[in-house]
Amino acid sequence: MKFVVKKEDLYNGIKIVERATSVKALQPVLMNILIETIDKSSIKLVATDLDYTVIAHVDAQVEEEGKITLPSKKLNDIVSRLGDKLITFEMKDGENTVNITCQNSKFDIIGISAAEFPPEFSNVTVNDAEGFEISIRPFVKAVKQAGFAAASYETSNLLSGIVCDISSNIMEIASTDGNRLARVRETIDNKDNHAKQLIIPSKTLNEFIKMSGFIDEDSVKIYTENSKIIIKSEKTTTISRLLDGQFPKYNQLIPQESPKTATVNVSQMISALERVSIMVNEKTSIVKMEFGQNNLTLTADTPDAGKSEENLDIDYTGEELSIAFNYKYVLEALKNIDADNVKIGLNTSLSATMFKPDSEEDFVCLIMPVQIR
Repeated sequence: MKFVVKKEDLYNGIKIVERATSVKALQPVLMNILIETIDKSSIKLVATDLDYTVIAHVDAQVEEEGKITLPSKKLNDIVSRLGDKLITFEMKDGENTVNITCQNSKFDIIGISAAEFPPEFSNVTVNDAEGFEISIRPFVKAVKQAGFAAASYETSNLLSGIVCDISSNIMEIASTDGNRLARVRETIDNKDNHAKQLIIPSKTLNEFIKMSGFIDEDSVKIYTENSKIIIKSEKTTTISRLLDGQFPKYNQLIPQESPKTATVNVSQMISALERVSIMVNEKTSIVKMEFGQNNLTLTADTPDAGKSEENLDIDYTGEELSIAFNYKYVLEALKNIDADNVKIGLNTSLSATMFKPDSEEDFVCLIMPVQIR
């Protein structure tokens, strides 16, 4: 195997696939990136942890065909430190040592035979007629806005997934961990009128967001087959398992209207919460909110450390209400609101509270309060 590649092209390819490598694998080859020549002008990089796979195609000048797997971290460290010049990779037949040269730098890196890499992950074919196209920008924006409420534990539990409901020209994305719920609706160009509900592991979509900055195209194609999702651009392919089951009927939980509504400046409330939270009890993270006539008082109290309090001018004319939240949930909701003001829909001190932008944007976050003892 021998090929010559631009440093920037190779480095971007490594950054796209490296996060799919397994950190602690029973099979050492899963900690490696597969490098394989495709034709005279390109190579591909592949990484997988068996649940999540990423493939990146990189332009290169191929002189001799071949394939090898190289340690992901070591490969990234080498390429990132080389100069912005052409890099040559060369491996003699029957060996697993790759010689990497760039100007005056030379490295010999020992890999693992490509024969040990799971073959089902290195070659992926799709039926082009069964995919549907989706614009990257609204897709990434919706996942960022509505994906943060997914449960964080690594499990097949449905709540660790993000539901993606596509019908006609509307894409609805939602997640919940049982304590909060986030949902956003985006208008999309669904040319073939596909209707699907997919429950995608949150890790898959969060990693796709990170790699989306390396994708030059305006749209990607999405395919589903045998409980897998495949997200494909011209030079990248992401493959992940889908979660199987009935996702909670989240739309039934979102109230159509609230008895009391407060309007608060988003940036002011974020700043106030960040200051007040300095004094929260780290075990509970509770901040108390007292809504009064055009005023919101935020307080945090830790018996052995002290207390904090801040007042905000708000638009509120309902009856006084004291309610408490895990402040981290409120902060995350506010930071995902793309508007100057947030409307807070209130009922009782124990009812789920609704946070939504004071704009046309179709985003809503529902947060369960904490009982004040």
